[in-house]
Amino acid sequence: MQVTDYRDILEKYWGYKEFRPLQEEIIRSVSNGRDTLALMPTGGGKSITFQVPAMSMEGICLVVTPLIALMKDQVEALQRLNIKAIAIYSGMTFDEISVALDNCIYGDFKFLYCSPERLGTDLFRDRIVRMKVNLIVVDESHCISQWGYDFRPAYLKISDLRTLLPDIPVLALTATATPEVVDDIQEKLRFREKNVLRTSFARPNLVYVVREVEEKQKYLLKIIASVKGSGIIYVRNRAKTKETAEFLMKNGISAGYYHAGLSDEVRSGRQDDWMRGNVRVIVATNAFGMGIDKPDVRFVIHLDLPDALESYFQEAGRAGRDRKRAYGILLFSNSDKVNLERRVSANFPEKETIKRVYGALGSYLQLPIGSGKSMAFDFNLQKFCLQYKFHPLIAYNCLKFLEREGLIEITDELNLPSMVYFPINRDELYRFQVANEQFDNFLKLLLRSYTGLFSGYVGIDEDVLASRANIPRDMVYQYLKRLQSMKVLKYIPRRTNPVVIYTEERLDENTLAISKENYSLRKERYLKRMEAVINYATSKTRCRSELLLSYFGEKDSPSCDMCDVCEARLVKRPEGETFEKLKSDIMEVLNSGPLSLEELVDKVSENFQEDATIRVIRWLTDSGLIIKIDEQLRLNVK
Repeated sequence: MQVTDYRDILEKYWGYKEFRPLQEEIIRSVSNGRDTLALMPTGGGKSITFQVPAMSMEGICLVVTPLIALMKDQVEALQRLNIKAIAIYSGMTFDEISVALDNCIYGDFKFLYCSPERLGTDLFRDRIVRMKVNLIVVDESHCISQWGYDFRPAYLKISDLRTLLPDIPVLALTATATPEVVDDIQEKLRFREKNVLRTSFARPNLVYVVREVEEKQKYLLKIIASVKGSGIIYVRNRAKTKETAEFLMKNGISAGYYHAGLSDEVRSGRQDDWMRGNVRVIVATNAFGMGIDKPDVRFVIHLDLPDALESYFQEAGRAGRDRKRAYGILLFSNSDKVNLERRVSANFPEKETIKRVYGALGSYLQLPIGSGKSMAFDFNLQKFCLQYKFHPLIAYNCLKFLEREGLIEITDELNLPSMVYFPINRDELYRFQVANEQFDNFLKLLLRSYTGLFSGYVGIDEDVLASRANIPRDMVYQYLKRLQSMKVLKYIPRRTNPVVIYTEERLDENTLAISKENYSLRKERYLKRMEAVINYATSKTRCRSELLLSYFGEKDSPSCDMCDVCEARLVKRPEGETFEKLKSDIMEVLNSGPLSLEELVDKVSENFQEDATIRVIRWLTDSGLIIKIDEQLRLNVK
């Protein structure tokens, strides 16, 4: 396919005339059948890189992603463009998944979004080989690497797709990956040859700032007063979101708070208020932000140290997507170091505690040892902790560890609407209506209100049906249950609880083996990531942007000249005629070509003392006017 055709698709469906940097190169790569790892910063337009080529080819594109909310958003966005897309994920029933997969085989769907946990099921493996798959997309691909900050064992199942679909190219996408993780992703996904396409992670309009302050709330007011526009404030725990938002409101700043413990309606309402500008500041845990694309965010503030520079970079990167000046600000205090030590203990409970939580979970769900594989259970963490006297944070981290071991899968709160599907055809339904007049009006209302009921499960709203029929909601529920019992339709009521799924049979807790890989080594990696965060927070000599980019493998990036470190350094610029003359001579010498430090000092120091020359070279390097590449100093041509 020609590039012009790709642009035709881009304009027809998404309304853009030109691709962003790197998008077109990625599209060409996968269209030529090459396995490709694409590293693009948050907000860089990753979805276009697989949606456009998939639309240009026959068949269906399989997109693997762990984020249910983002999955549902993308499916809905594609459907609004009249592109047929469907999603399967944890919390759906076997029958819902079976119908969805059949639609992908026999219907003309273009996109199948799937959570990684579904890949290993016999049902999925049986159906996927019967589909005409044109591309396999792995979103958040850093999750496949145990070196990464967000490893998910279910991602390891993705490589099995290479056996089932041996000739289909893979596009792996991520916004954050260290060089070590970049190599690991390609190895784990069985790339036929290494192929990495990347844009620089540099955000020239984003000013990174670290402030060491003890009274963080008061300092917040100072920041928000000096920076206009909307913002996000990230905190560690749910209680702090409410406390901080109330503090801001008492001081005349419109604010809302957001965390995973709120009902879906509340979360959705607060997100919408902030997106529309009705609320200026949203205070949130890291549950907020994935998939959010508000271009005019002027500041992102972290009140607490993040667990990793990967997550900090991604969260701070939600500021300034309109490419105008914005700020990523981290507030740091001495007490944060003490809190970090506590966090390590909480994130890595003792092995015996993990075993006790595992045993208690099986008892709570009344699951016999040796059974339960692939079974799903509604789960209430608060009730579980009250019944077995566990601290909620410790219990949660034990469960997440068991998830990393591949023993269970635990979802956050779901918001799955009620679903209806007609397993009979229209003629059979008509005969039923003639023979059962008492259901005729209700069935006509259902068919008028929703389309697609004969081809797959469709989300419905009982309150809407009750209002249109002018009957109580409970009567709608009774109609649906009765029709289901008569095998006229299939009805699944709305689901909102978290779900625990056993990916293996329940084991005896006394024989449960805690692997060294997922405990000792993972703890060691966690500590190294925390060291990198502390180094970022406490460094006063290296440009913040340069430090972050170096962490992600961009070793020769220039100073930003805007962060707090650069600002302090520029203020302390040497003064006087000697400095100006030395600066001029150094720049003139380097204008002829790159030199090593020793060569440059020798050429310039004929008329000046050597230590003065070295001090000015260091200042010019720190200021980004000259850069060092392969031990050679050269002018930085911006």
